[in-house]
Amino acid sequence: MTWLVPLPVVMPLLGAALTLMMAGRPRAQRTVSLTALTATLLVSAALLYLSTTEGTLVVAVGGWVAPLGIVLVADELAALMLVVSAAVTVCVLVYSIGQGMADGHEETPLSVYHPTYLVLTAGVTNAFLAGDLFNLYVGFEILLVASYVLLTLGGTENRIRAGTTYVVVSLLSSVIFLTALGLVYAATGTLNMAQLAGRLDALPDGLRLTLQGMLLLAFGIKAAVFPLSSWLPDSYPTAPAPVTAVFAGLLTKVGVYAIVRTETLLFPGGRATTVLLIAALLTMVVGILGAVAQSDIKRLLSFTLVSHIGYLLFGVGLTSRLGLSSAIFYVVHHITVQTTLFLAAGLIEKRGGSTALDRLGGLARLNPVLALAFLIPALNLAGIPPFSGFIGKLGLIEAGVADGGPLAWLLVAGSVLTSLLTLYAIARVWNLAFWRAPNPAMPSPAEGRCPPLMIVPTLALVTLGVGLTVLAGPLFAVGDQAAGDLLHRDGYARAVLGGGAP
Repeated sequence: MTWLVPLPVVMPLLGAALTLMMAGRPRAQRTVSLTALTATLLVSAALLYLSTTEGTLVVAVGGWVAPLGIVLVADELAALMLVVSAAVTVCVLVYSIGQGMADGHEETPLSVYHPTYLVLTAGVTNAFLAGDLFNLYVGFEILLVASYVLLTLGGTENRIRAGTTYVVVSLLSSVIFLTALGLVYAATGTLNMAQLAGRLDALPDGLRLTLQGMLLLAFGIKAAVFPLSSWLPDSYPTAPAPVTAVFAGLLTKVGVYAIVRTETLLFPGGRATTVLLIAALLTMVVGILGAVAQSDIKRLLSFTLVSHIGYLLFGVGLTSRLGLSSAIFYVVHHITVQTTLFLAAGLIEKRGGSTALDRLGGLARLNPVLALAFLIPALNLAGIPPFSGFIGKLGLIEAGVADGGPLAWLLVAGSVLTSLLTLYAIARVWNLAFWRAPNPAMPSPAEGRCPPLMIVPTLALVTLGVGLTVLAGPLFAVGDQAAGDLLHRDGYARAVLGGGAP
């Protein structure tokens, strides 16, 4: 069944080509996009089942076997990320279609939206499946080029300004990443990650630490790790709601995925773990303090996005099986919940005419469904029992306590503080936007009506977020299996190289 592995990359690319040829035919574009992404979701689910039951699946692109050729690798971690990202992209696509209809543009949407969205999806899936560093770089560049277009859709002054910042920062991280690739190849003679796992260990400690630091710097910018995160709150809120939602859910997580993959496979137990833990603490605390200070819902959510990246680094930096499995569970939770909240913010903007807290009020009375669509994922993000956010954070705290080091205990305290401040921030949004009396300046019910195609995918993601609580046991089992494979990298190398020389 290895022939399934390339399909999550190939199908969105084929869909992008078809939708590009269908410019000016929005209904045909919508049909092709939904078909391609639904098929990607089904194939991703099949890959997750196969990787957990039969082991890692490897495909040599073009028949050129590793380490000479490009390989796509679907292990438990990659397949799990594929499933979650595919589910999110399908829901966001339906939401964006509903928003276009609501705005009166169902017959004349920007023809470039669907092909660009599908190219973005292909870039994300390629990054998850990449078995060598250069293909990982290609995946990053594909999704970044597509994100440049999506971020500036509409061509407003604010979007162009935010897009310029985003492009400059992204190009900087790409240059650092490409420079690191050149140095890695010069030092080892390969970019295949399975082969690098054996060759990097033979390098002098100073050179190895330099290569690790450059890769961490590149991925840290992409993942919005403090102090490399200031670009995100200024860029994401200006984009259309569905674009912001898919960016928040997926793009930073690709950076986190790259950190997880390289730190466990290429640099296990390195000296940079202390740096990761310090960065995790600062990202959590500084991010949530920024969120508390915001008066706009989109900017507030952007800062919580930055803050909760720290939880993921917390689990990676501990380098323990429990820490990694909890981080894997938490990344699934965070992709789902953060995307849901940004979609809900789009609904709030539609109904209330703004996401500024001083212009909103009474939404719980005016639109109870919208209130529910915001409240449940918000409580989930804050880690209120029994939601999945609480389960993931509890696992990370247990891993920190089991580590027992002073820095680990400091991170445990920081994670609890961040969770409490997250609850405060979302309670403030609830009180001002939903609970107090309606603002007379808000649109009338007819003007601010939220169409079903915007509400249904949002509620679907709300249900998925709640479902993560119900399925926490099986999901943690998959995460534990993936964490075990990450810590015992010999299995990955054997699957890719087939017992070949390191």
